[in-house]
Amino acid sequence: MEATARAHPNIAFIKYWGNRDDHLRIPANSSISMNLDGLSTETTVEWADDIAADYLILNGTAQTGPALERVQRHLDMLRRRLNLSAYARVESTNNFPMGAGIASSASSFAALTVAGVAASGRGDIDERELTRLARLGSGSASRSVPGGFVEWHSGDSHETSYAESMAPENHWALVDVIAVISTAHKAVGSTEGHKSASTSVLQTARVADAALRFEQCKRAILDRDFVTFAEVVERDSNLMHAIMMTSRPPLFYWLPGSLEVMESVRSWRSEGLDVCYTMDAGPNVHCICTQERAAEIETRLRQMTYVVDVRTAGVGGAASVVRVSKR
Repeated sequence: MEATARAHPNIAFIKYWGNRDDHLRIPANSSISMNLDGLSTETTVEWADDIAADYLILNGTAQTGPALERVQRHLDMLRRRLNLSAYARVESTNNFPMGAGIASSASSFAALTVAGVAASGRGDIDERELTRLARLGSGSASRSVPGGFVEWHSGDSHETSYAESMAPENHWALVDVIAVISTAHKAVGSTEGHKSASTSVLQTARVADAALRFEQCKRAILDRDFVTFAEVVERDSNLMHAIMMTSRPPLFYWLPGSLEVMESVRSWRSEGLDVCYTMDAGPNVHCICTQERAAEIETRLRQMTYVVDVRTAGVGGAASVVRVSKR
């Protein structure tokens, strides 16, 4: 069987940084995110008996080394779960920059998981189990499986660490206006960063307060309360980057342009614009705003010196199977 799946990256409002269990990618705290409509990864998986090894084509280029090895590890896990012995042909494309803080690994492993399961013909694996399986490839991939606004329960085991929608994509018309500061692939990826989070003396305090921030953010989303939402989202982003900067070795993802955008966003909000910022593990700044403010925010960002591009995305839906066929 061959199947193609499409998944969206997500932007976290309450961040995932650091694991209780690195092997199972069980996070140190629960998190909240929004899927990004219009940005996507599309992945085709074919389980084939006529090949002697997995192979991966990514954005038109055959892969070797770490990229292939990471996909192979995930395929090994899927083979065990699906009781398969065949190797896989995998072809994947992204319509947005990879490795630059726009959650390409989240959409990639969500799409790989959904396509791999669909190509196996197994119809007994539900969405909750798909989020668990995707989590094993990339923690934040669990949040790219359900649609809309998503909560990922940290749990304390494989069974209890899963993601689910807290509100559908039409619940609140938020837009992520992404100020692209750099499209370069970051030198240190999130997987390595999660492992070093515990070396920061601030991580314990961040995790201890995470449940409160989670509840504040969830309530603000359900109530469509932008004032509370903006405050907790910016605070949580700053806390995560404080951990990065104080880890050993330290991680500095902010660039001068990142700081310029963050400072501008706070100034714009003081003028009455409904906009706030958040950043993942990369230099690009996600400016979250209400739909009616998106065009103005995009115009302002495009006038800034360090901004090389601007991408906009509304609230996206769930990962989905685009097609399934027999070979």
